[in-house]
Amino acid sequence: MQTRCLALALGLAVVVTNGHAQTEPSGKTLAATINVYVFPNDGQVASQQSKDEGECYNWAATNTGTDPFKLQEQAQAAQQQTQQQTQQAQAGTQGAGARGAVGGAAAGALVGAIADEDKSEAAAVGAAVGVVAGRRRAKAGSQQAAAAAQQSGAATQQATAEQMANFKKAFSVCLESKKYMVKF
Repeated sequence: MQTRCLALALGLAVVVTNGHAQTEPSGKTLAATINVYVFPNDGQVASQQSKDEGECYNWAATNTGTDPFKLQEQAQAAQQQTQQQTQQAQAGTQGAGARGAVGGAAAGALVGAIADEDKSEAAAVGAAVGVVAGRRRAKAGSQQAAAAAQQSGAATQQATAEQMANFKKAFSVCLESKKYMVKF
């Protein structure tokens, strides 16, 4: 006996047992949870429609390789990963000023020694220049990393939408073959 419990972000659970979809007390059908509208053209009763939806769900998942409920979980995980990458990229700029100051101070002291000037004054000027330069480089790198993370997230969302659309097409074809009118 095959039983799966599928949970949505809304907290609605639909249980698919041997191809039969059972609804929660809210009365939502399996099709309704994935935003597919189904109307029985042949006078099918609710229990028959529920059975047909469960069978078509399993058929569509097998034939497309997509399970909408797992797809939603994957999309949420990808979104969280994109947010973490963006935050990490932005956090990288915080220590850049100090690293730039050290390098700038060393360069300034070297220039001061070569020019036979006050090394401490040259080091201070070099440190200030290094801070500014370090922050600019870090900010540019941070912006590039954040943009790359956003692009990756957008590509993932597009792929998820395409997979869901393909699933809905397969689900609809199956239900239409069982004499239902289907729209999504």
